[in-house]
This record gives sequence, structure tokens and C-alpha cells, in this order.
Amino acid sequence: MRVTFILPHAGISGGTRVVAIYARKLINRGHDVRVVSVPLRPLRWKQRVRQWLRGAPDRPSRATFFDDMPGVLHVIDRSRPVENRDVPDADVVLATWWETAEWAWNLSPQKGAKAYFVQGHEVFPYLPRERVEATLRLPMHKITVAGWLRGKMAELYDDHTVSLVENSVDTEQFDAPARGKQPRPTLGLLYSSAVIKGFADARDVIARLRRRVPELRVVSFGSEAPAATVPLAPGTEYFRAPPQDRLREIYAGLDVWLCPSHTEGFHLPPLEAMACRTPVVSTRVGGAMEAVEVGRNGYLADIGDIGALSEHTLRVLTLDDAAWRAMSTAAYERARRYSWDDATVLLERALETAVERSARGEVAGGARAATQ
Repeated sequence: MRVTFILPHAGISGGTRVVAIYARKLINRGHDVRVVSVPLRPLRWKQRVRQWLRGAPDRPSRATFFDDMPGVLHVIDRSRPVENRDVPDADVVLATWWETAEWAWNLSPQKGAKAYFVQGHEVFPYLPRERVEATLRLPMHKITVAGWLRGKMAELYDDHTVSLVENSVDTEQFDAPARGKQPRPTLGLLYSSAVIKGFADARDVIARLRRRVPELRVVSFGSEAPAATVPLAPGTEYFRAPPQDRLREIYAGLDVWLCPSHTEGFHLPPLEAMACRTPVVSTRVGGAMEAVEVGRNGYLADIGDIGALSEHTLRVLTLDDAAWRAMSTAAYERARRYSWDDATVLLERALETAVERSARGEVAGGARAATQ
């Protein structure tokens, strides 16, 4: 099968990483895969000054998750909508973001059956909500990465023919031997200055925990320099953009992983932590709602419920060693229950469904649409 993914930018976001994993897996299974993306828009001078004040580099890293797949990624000439001239003829073309869905919709049928890889419900205040929602009503076969997203497609957009292909975790990269608790209670979390990531809530949780566990150690990593407006908790050990092979070591040195996000599509870090035998305390967002078995491998709390996040995290930190080991083992077993190979088989079926629906005229693109 000839498959094309359209990305807004081939950076180092979690969603792009998922696309890269599937590209590699599909190629290994004999498919012809291409990824088309746009370059980043040049920063305006005010943005460059803001980056400098935050300690971020003027020029973002040009590294991508496709660097070891020569010939797969095509970055078009400038920041503009992707057009027919940029995209090879294929059996199926997948949008991966609301803007790319608009672009894919305008492609000719020769570019393939039109599918929409929905990794989040992107109705954020800083985006044009009406345009985002309009893309989710287009007759494109949708593929979602989490059950809650498939539910949203049915509830809000009356689309009941949606493929579910949940994300997995690389169990070769993310693995750890059985262990007991850390000599010093240790909490880990992802840093982001984006409001939707809930880092301000995490600071409040950490402050509460330190009143009960004064020796608490906090470890964090992220892709950006901590912003003055969203500072780290005092004493945090912070790793900026650590190498991928360093992440396993970070996860495996924790007693609990905290996810305070306000919204996520799937969000890989909690599952990565679980694969490294670390229990998770998370808000009810993304894949955590399906991966966390309350009381067995972690706990869930309502979004913004600092009290519940604090109490659940304290409960994990203060477990005796035997009880913590049981929770750690349960987290590990849950993360290894379903692999990226399993997910790729489901994605293949979803792509075949998109092609079949296009041939029947149920979704746009493909041979049947070309004759209309």
C-alpha cells in the first residue's frame, strides 16, 4: 500500500513521534510510506527576543524523528498549505492535524483515500474553533488513538465509523529491572510552560507534598528552558531535551510519575513511565484514563483537583516497599500488554477501511471519487 502522512511540521512533538513510529513499522511491513511536512515559520523579532529571554535557542533544532529513514520525509519549500504538487500519488493520505485536514481535503483523488489521524480534540482557545470542528465533520475516515476520542467523534460529530488504534510504548527503549523504592522519595513529571499541561497545578501539589515528605526529590524534563512565568518547583533537578536513551534512566529512578495535564490526546510519558516500572498519578486525560487501573498501578484525579492529586501521590510515595513493588509490577505489566506491532496491525486495517470506504463513495478520495 502507498501511504502518505501530512504533518504541520516534522518537529519532536509526541504526535510526530507516533507518526514516525508508524512510518518505520509500515515500511518494515512492505508498504511505501512518505511523510510531507512544512518548515517552521521564521520567528518575528519579538518572538526571537522572547526566546532569548527564556534561554531558548534562536534557531530550533532541525532534528526530526525521521532522520534515520532517508527519502521518507519531504519538507516543502516554505510555510504554506500542502498542495497536489507536494504529494505523491498514493492509496491513502492521512491528515494529522486540523490544518493538514484542510489541506488533504483539497487534494486530488489520485493522492489517495482521505483519512484523518486524530490524536487530540484540538478545540483550544488559541485556535479557530469553527475551522477545527469543520475539519472533524469532513467525510474522511477517522482513526483515533484513544477510546475517549472515538467517543467524541460519535458524540459531537455523529461519526460512528471510526477506527481505534491506541498508542503503545517502545518496550526496548523503555524497560527496567524490578526494583524497590528509591532511598529518597522521588517524584517525576514533564515540564511545559503551556497552560494546558497543568504545570502550575503540579507546583501546588509538590508544595503540599513537601509539607508531609520534607525530603521529597523532584525530577523533571522537557523540551524548553523553564519560563519565568511558569517556574520549576524549588530544588527540581531539570533535564532539558535529554537524549531518548536517557529517558529510561530518568523514569527508572522514580517512585511515582505525576501527570497534571488539563487536556491530552493520548500523552505517551505516563505509559513510558509505567514501562519503566513507575506507578502513575494522573488527571483524567488521554490514554491515562485507559492505562491507569486505580489502586493497582496508579491513581486518577479530576482535572485541576490539586487535593486529590496530592493525596494520591502521597499514597504512592508512602507505600511500604512490598506494596510499592506490587504496584510497580502492575504498571510494568500493563505497559507491555500491547505493542507497537499490535498497533501497526490495527493501523493497516484502518487504512484498508479508508480505501474500501472511498471505493464505496462513503469518504473522499480514491478511484471512485476520481470518476465522479
